[in-house]
Amino acid sequence: MHYAAAAVTDRGLKRPSNEDAFGISVEHGIFLVCDGMGGAAAGEIASSLAVREMMRLLCTRGAANQPPVDAEQAVAAANMAIYSRAQRSQKLSGMGTTLVALLVEDRRAWMTNVGDSRGYRLRDGRLQQITVDHSLVEEQVRMGQMDRQEAERSPFKNVITRALGTQSCVTPDIFELEIEPGDLFLLCSDGLTRELSDPLIESLLRLDVPLQPLCERLVAAANNAGGHDNITCLLVRAAA
Repeated sequence: MHYAAAAVTDRGLKRPSNEDAFGISVEHGIFLVCDGMGGAAAGEIASSLAVREMMRLLCTRGAANQPPVDAEQAVAAANMAIYSRAQRSQKLSGMGTTLVALLVEDRRAWMTNVGDSRGYRLRDGRLQQITVDHSLVEEQVRMGQMDRQEAERSPFKNVITRALGTQSCVTPDIFELEIEPGDLFLLCSDGLTRELSDPLIESLLRLDVPLQPLCERLVAAANNAGGHDNITCLLVRAAA
């Protein structure tokens, strides 16, 4: 199986800076998006630290004389790197970041997430959300305390229940997937999904255009819908 990838990150129309970050290594089959949070530049530091640590560890998978590193180990190491950095500086106290990552190995893939950055798969023209948001409203929906319409109107939509770096330990969700030729994966920060509905994202992903312009169209659509947050969109396509 062969893979191609592209990504775009954008400040959006309302935020003074971009605290999102992404990483791509087609060679090693590693793709990830992070959405930082924290005062001053703390969110930007947290997301870039997470990307750097995850890429460093996962790119050693299968390297000579290197022990294999799995997704859970990489997430734990990235979490500790951010947490330790925050402990050393009062200005960075409480900083953290979401994470969504896709690791591919021939026809197998592992998608992992912490927080509300999302991972999707488009197969045969149908979009499926693979990850589950770690957010207050999503947990209330799952427990039957709130329906989808109430969740969309909730003033607590931005409250996440898990993040990298805010605690000394964090538990990621990990989903194992079988890949088919033609599968298209979308990793994105909530700056995309808060502006665009899943049906609209699906219709855009169905367009027969190269990956980079497709990323640009998704980001432009989110900005046209308000651009209230930083927007990051990363696409990965599988081909035989």
